[in-house]
Amino acid sequence: MTADLTWLLLQPGRSIKPRQQKDSPAEWVDVPTHCVLVETPDGTLLWDTSCPSDWEERWGPTGLNDFFPYDKVSDDEYLDKRLEQLGIGTNQIDYVVLSHLHFDHCGNANLFKDSSAKLVCSDKEKEFAFGFDGPFTGAHLKSDYENLNWETVSGDTEFLPGVTLLQTPGHTPGTMSMQVDLPDTGTMIFTSDAVYMGASYGPPPVPAAIVNNLESWFSSVEKVRDVAERTNATVVFGHDADQIHELKTVSNGGHYT
Repeated sequence: MTADLTWLLLQPGRSIKPRQQKDSPAEWVDVPTHCVLVETPDGTLLWDTSCPSDWEERWGPTGLNDFFPYDKVSDDEYLDKRLEQLGIGTNQIDYVVLSHLHFDHCGNANLFKDSSAKLVCSDKEKEFAFGFDGPFTGAHLKSDYENLNWETVSGDTEFLPGVTLLQTPGHTPGTMSMQVDLPDTGTMIFTSDAVYMGASYGPPPVPAAIVNNLESWFSSVEKVRDVAERTNATVVFGHDADQIHELKTVSNGGHYT
């Protein structure tokens, strides 16, 4: 996606503008999204599903398409195409775990509607996402998730061997991060939107424009920092345009083991 940096980083002197004004002094930046495939002896897990190919139409009624246009993605970069490139069908994925149910993380959840994959989110996220009136509120779009069957987790949970789901609310009531303890390359923590980018992480932490509970957000950042320091983890931020190009992926000849 692309967006006004103010959405990601609340700093003095910034104001949020739509894409029609993106050439004005407001700083528009790349806002990458990513999904993570984790293979374990007890099952294969997909972390998040990114944005849908029909984003302009689906997001139109919300206005999100003007503030977060997904306009720098090629056809072969959508999730379904990426899975095809890896030779992985939806029925080969045992669990689809959503860090939270915002439009840019849950946008392709419906790919798994008729698959054998179990869809999982936090119990607090499900309660909020299904509990409001109308088709959307903020960045929660019911069309992304309301017709799917969801299983939930509560509290920090070792979900699969070496894979722990960490409750890191604040951005939304049920935002989770994922800790993956890899035998060869060490621990990684995927923060999702608990921490947008390196500049958010600090210290000191710098909040974003989309935060459900600021006190919880600050607590979650420090929780991530504590786990990272104890485990000497690589922390992968949710939308860091610089960091995403530094990570190893299957497509650039590397992967984490």
